[in-house]
Amino acid sequence: MNKIGIIGAMEEEVAILKDKMTDVSVLERAGMEFFSGRLSGHEAVVVRSGIGKVNAGICTQILADKFAVEAVINTGIAGSLKAEINIGDIVLSTDTMQHDVDAREFGYDIGQIPRMDTQAFQADEGLRKLAVEVCRRVNPEIQVFEGRVASGDQFVADRDTKEKIIQNTEGLCTEMEGAAIGQAAYLNKIPYLVIRAISDKADDSAHMDYPAFEKEAIRHTVNLVENMMKEL
Repeated sequence: MNKIGIIGAMEEEVAILKDKMTDVSVLERAGMEFFSGRLSGHEAVVVRSGIGKVNAGICTQILADKFAVEAVINTGIAGSLKAEINIGDIVLSTDTMQHDVDAREFGYDIGQIPRMDTQAFQADEGLRKLAVEVCRRVNPEIQVFEGRVASGDQFVADRDTKEKIIQNTEGLCTEMEGAAIGQAAYLNKIPYLVIRAISDKADDSAHMDYPAFEKEAIRHTVNLVENMMKEL
């Protein structure tokens, strides 16, 4: 993996990584600024995609077409779907699934995009194993979990919606970009991994917890990604 694309939905999720890059050049496409250079000694392209599945999918396709990245890492924050996954903990994707896709009337499973051959997009096992090892070393104060990331164009902040997503996806966390990045990576045959630090519990307390814990969650993901780059 000679060139890695790193996507964050929000500027806060990638600003620190950009500041740590060297030999940087910037290219603008589709309203996004792609910072190409070196991070922790490794060739990388760091970009803020913007929030939501469409932005994330477009961003991944540009990384594939324009920069020919050999892997994509998506870093950011999410709401927990499991009681044992606490604010600050990290979830690493085994796969990703879109919880807001529903074509069951046409005979598809919930989450499956019509005429696609899969319901969920498998993440790269090698990247995930490396992330587990690095996370336990550089973020020893938190837990790290491996499992499904559920994505949809919705900030989940009520218990009923949360329970529906759990029932439909068996996901560990919910956010707004990962499965779109997974789909684009799948179609382009590019290995990918979604890294999510938990900022809230995706329930009625989410609107209070999110702003309070956002910075702490991002600190954990940045620490993980920076140190992963040293070992790729």
